[in-house]
Amino acid sequence: MLAAFFVLSNLVSRIDSFEPAGSLDPKSDRRDHWQVYANGAAAAIGGVIGLSDPVLGVWLITSTLAAANADTWATAVGGRSRVSPRVVWSGQVVPPGTSGGTTPAGTVGAAAGALIIAATGAALTGLLVLLPVGTLIGFFGMATDSMLGAWVQGRFHCPSCKTASEWRVHRCGTLTTRESGMAWLNNDGVNFLSTTLAAAAALVAWYWLSPLPSA
Repeated sequence: MLAAFFVLSNLVSRIDSFEPAGSLDPKSDRRDHWQVYANGAAAAIGGVIGLSDPVLGVWLITSTLAAANADTWATAVGGRSRVSPRVVWSGQVVPPGTSGGTTPAGTVGAAAGALIIAATGAALTGLLVLLPVGTLIGFFGMATDSMLGAWVQGRFHCPSCKTASEWRVHRCGTLTTRESGMAWLNNDGVNFLSTTLAAAAALVAWYWLSPLPSA
């Protein structure tokens, strides 16, 4: 599942890669260590749990990586959409790359990204129920990521370039000014929170459905 996530998410991020006009000072398509922690910490905890209960471990890893992959695919596919992203609950048009902005193409991409990881987990365990559950939890994680990004993630403005940014220091080297959100919460923090919430949802689903007795 790690191979499915890292290989496919990197491929979809790099295919016909370009920087959309108006994107908010994004990182490059190469993952740094903070992005790896943000997307993989919850899955790593699931791996530790899997040492004593392998099926539960795979269940948690599948759900958290499905959420991370859904977010990655939503960003990659949505960034190539010709339709301007909108905030779901208000319908407000926002610049491409804005946290919380969604497009129909990005939504479909999110569902596909979650489905691929869920299908991998279901094939590994033989638990067919993991396919719909993992897909739904992965999509839930992506939606949570979008809401947190729009509501609480720090948003900044570069006084030198007169452009929006999601970082305390703009790529030009100028200190930005905070316009909204929590200054300490960046995109990596939002990703960590959304995958953690996906893990919590997976635990609830596990004990509700009880697919197999705990080892």
